[in-house]
Amino acid sequence: MKFDTPATQNPIDQLKVVGKPTDRIDGKFKTTGTAPYAYERHDVAANQAYGYVIGAGIAKGRIRAMQVDEAKRAPGVLAIVTTLDTPRLERGTMNTAYLFGGDRVQHYHQAIAVVVAETFEEARAASFLVRIDYAPEAGKFDLAAEARGAKPVPGDSGEGSGGNGEERVGDFEGAFAQAPVTVDATYTTADESHAMMEPHATVAAWDGDKVTLWTSNQMIAWGHGSMAKILGIPKENVRIDSPYVGGGFGGKLFVRADAVLAALGAKAAGRPVKVALTRPLIANNTTHRPATIQRVRIGATRDGTITAIAHESTSGNLPDGDPETAVSQTKLLYAGANRLAAMKLALLDLPEGNAMRAPGEAPGLMVLEVAMDEMAEKLGLDPVEFRVRNDTQVDPHAPDRRFSHRDLVGCLKLGAEKFGWAKRNAKPGTVRDGQWLVGVGVASAFRNNMVMKSGARVRLDEQGTVTVETDMTDIGTGTYTIIAQTAAEMMGVPLEKVMVRLGDSSFPASAGSGGQWGANSSTSGVYAACMKLREAVAQRLGINSADAVFEDGHVRSGNRAVPLGDAAQGGLTVEDAIEFGDLSKTYQQSTFGAHFVEVGVDVYTAEIRVRRMLAVCAAGRILNPKSARSQVIGGMTMGTGAALMEELAVDTERGFFANHDLAGYEVPVHADIPHQEVIFLDEVDPISSPMKAKGVGELGICGVGAAVANAVYNATGIRVRDYPITLDKLLDHMPEAA
Repeated sequence: MKFDTPATQNPIDQLKVVGKPTDRIDGKFKTTGTAPYAYERHDVAANQAYGYVIGAGIAKGRIRAMQVDEAKRAPGVLAIVTTLDTPRLERGTMNTAYLFGGDRVQHYHQAIAVVVAETFEEARAASFLVRIDYAPEAGKFDLAAEARGAKPVPGDSGEGSGGNGEERVGDFEGAFAQAPVTVDATYTTADESHAMMEPHATVAAWDGDKVTLWTSNQMIAWGHGSMAKILGIPKENVRIDSPYVGGGFGGKLFVRADAVLAALGAKAAGRPVKVALTRPLIANNTTHRPATIQRVRIGATRDGTITAIAHESTSGNLPDGDPETAVSQTKLLYAGANRLAAMKLALLDLPEGNAMRAPGEAPGLMVLEVAMDEMAEKLGLDPVEFRVRNDTQVDPHAPDRRFSHRDLVGCLKLGAEKFGWAKRNAKPGTVRDGQWLVGVGVASAFRNNMVMKSGARVRLDEQGTVTVETDMTDIGTGTYTIIAQTAAEMMGVPLEKVMVRLGDSSFPASAGSGGQWGANSSTSGVYAACMKLREAVAQRLGINSADAVFEDGHVRSGNRAVPLGDAAQGGLTVEDAIEFGDLSKTYQQSTFGAHFVEVGVDVYTAEIRVRRMLAVCAAGRILNPKSARSQVIGGMTMGTGAALMEELAVDTERGFFANHDLAGYEVPVHADIPHQEVIFLDEVDPISSPMKAKGVGELGICGVGAAVANAVYNATGIRVRDYPITLDKLLDHMPEAA
């Protein structure tokens, strides 16, 4: 099905099932421990052995030799595969670093061997007996030091943010010089880890020249093609199965060393092998969100009209890597005739920087929205009003291109009303609650809406049960449920008459889970397949499909009503995909929101406590408000972590992340955020898809860190421009406790 004209009235608009706050149908499996995650697939292949991955102990250089004889003699050892045994394997389509093979080390903890043994403990013990002779080389590990020589480069997150190294509209420098009120500030954000609960894990089994990987992966079609390329075998000889993913946040968009080494280990051992990456390898061997140094300049008239705005960002990565696209949202969020957006890349020998939830916008809005507050204060304007005054309904870089639907102003105004913003004391450091200084902050939220071709297969049986098959994944987002809701709505059956099967590369290729495109695109693919099934049902029953009404498990036409299953004698299966045309070129498609945060800061210790949070989101039709709310509050929590505690500490001498486990890398827990509220504006966007929906899973993280920072400033009068806002950055500047 081609989607190249705006959606009109269609079966989804009935909203009998879609749009309802529905419990997740996978919830009962996850809460009872019966949902099989990758490492727990004990039943899929008999006699599984265990692989333990060895990571490089240097950040850059060469491996001269590896002595493995003693390790091979260790109890239980079945095989050892080293990087010196294997020519450098091709990179997967989306990988920046090589995952295995050859004597070169590109980054610390790059995989250099896998030890396969009867038990995990035996594999781990034997790994300590492998002797490695390195020829280390000097590397570059300090972003601040390398930023001075960084060059402007184009970049693309692959998720809707990116651009050229430098993009200009009008005369920024001239307008900024003439502006009566200006802000010019530099900010930094830290390297961050995905820190998902489920580690990267794979069970691999060979059957002749064919391999099956039961793994944890967000994008099955990408992974399927990448594994075939890496292993040098035809795609039809690779199968990937990933029905449940315990968190990914972008870290599992691309195959990693666990999948490659499970496959190589299984081949060497001659039996199935399971591999899970340890926490240090998750931090250093996989990917992370790169640190940034960002400069924002804003010039405005005294009435608060922005006349000049510039956002420049520098980040680091390995050669062939992209910069963090932190300036993209600034090109679209606010009006202003004279503009500059620039990205620079410093080449570093740290582990690969790549997509993490809302790449680009998450760290970019943490900075832009603090700068907006700084400008509002200089102007003597309320921060909400300043943002409202500079709203735009067109792309400021291409004014003839309108937004398909944009209600940032509605989000800001409703949020201010519900949060009690009018009670805010604009003078920082003046509100006390016992030993706590109390402040509130606001920030806009923005994330582009992307759509992607997505397919599905739909089966109808004689009992009227509808089965949907697609390689789409559920990474804790509620995909099983919204796909079931879509099929139930389209075919006129209750949810319990729909079965959803996901995550298998033998199913039709879907959009996959990433970039907040998954829900909208995958349900649109199911919509397309169900439209085809409706036509096939009507044809079998001799009914005009245009007149057919699908409801209550029946197909109705005039006075005739036939059970749906009657059309499935002998079975009925169809397959289709949604293919999106050029509407995204004609219209700028984006999602919007507003974050409001209240914090308390202990006047004695500078401890920061988030007291309450509110997000108001405008993201098209919300397919399931219950699971969508969970997605937004998850994003709000991650954004709070980035604002207050999350930081991969770089050892700039040895070139690795020192706090590479969940003891040293802190993430927020339930006790850190006692109250979160989410409001969705009631809207549809027919330009986006036949579902009239948009993505929302990453909107929740966009801007929330700035709202926290602005609240801390309002509470204390201390403006911290270097994230995360830790105690040491406040203590020396705190007001008197008395």
